[in-house]
Amino acid sequence: MKEFCHCLEKGADVLGLNLSPDQTGLLAAHARELMHWNAKMNLTAITDIRLMAYKHFVDALAAARFLERPARVMDIGSGAGFPAVPMKVICPDLDITMVDAVRKKVSFLNHVVRTLKLDNISALHARVEDLAKDPGHFQMYDAVTARGFADLGKLAGLACPMLAPGGRIYALKGAHALEEITPELKKQFHITHKSYSLPFVDAQRFVVILEARQIHA
Repeated sequence: MKEFCHCLEKGADVLGLNLSPDQTGLLAAHARELMHWNAKMNLTAITDIRLMAYKHFVDALAAARFLERPARVMDIGSGAGFPAVPMKVICPDLDITMVDAVRKKVSFLNHVVRTLKLDNISALHARVEDLAKDPGHFQMYDAVTARGFADLGKLAGLACPMLAPGGRIYALKGAHALEEITPELKKQFHITHKSYSLPFVDAQRFVVILEARQIHA
């Protein structure tokens, strides 16, 4: 994992993030488990260890910089654990619920949480639509994060019932993110966006942040 750690630290350094040896070790353990499980089931199409470091891990760390440190986060469509697990590693005070509809992915996520011995983060096998009817999740989160999960309109519809008043949606998107911001979304949400480039792989990324507009009577 030496090459992974080198790429991870190099990428974090370019972003101005200073990873501790413990944090680097936890992220390397996540990568090691991902490669091991990926040989048996399809968790990621990226198998090159350097690209995995930049496109999965550094990307998640970059996006974490824009998260207003809420107490409770739901990560929708967590897949192989991005951005949730790296976010938790560098922001240990977050309380994160990862949600995925694919049982095998949830098994992997809970295995990673146990392996890394992380507290206050767990994975749930569920459809987000169903959680909207669950009082344990409805309007219980300060933030909802999602990476490459759905277009902004669909994501907003699924995420909104999860948000406590004043909560925000953080959508991690690629180069064409701003094309998904419709007039309808602008009416419903106060929308801001942050852009960044992934170091060494020449990829443009956006975090689009949506906060529901207050409806005044």
